[in-house]
Amino acid sequence: MDTSKRENIKIGQLVKIVLKKDQRTGALTEGVIKGILTKSPYHPHGIKVILDTNQVGRVKEIIED
Repeated sequence: MDTSKRENIKIGQLVKIVLKKDQRTGALTEGVIKGILTKSPYHPHGIKVILDTNQVGRVKEIIED
């Protein structure tokens, strides 16, 4: 599923995101979406979200809807 389209991202989904500090290494962090921060319908690097752990990053992989 395309993680650069906001319509594919839903609150409560289990996802893998890349945190700002991990952008160089590409290390992914897994968690449940608490909120969607990107307002535009599309972002080339992934939609920015906040997880239930209050970590902020861009969605790179959707594990389950």
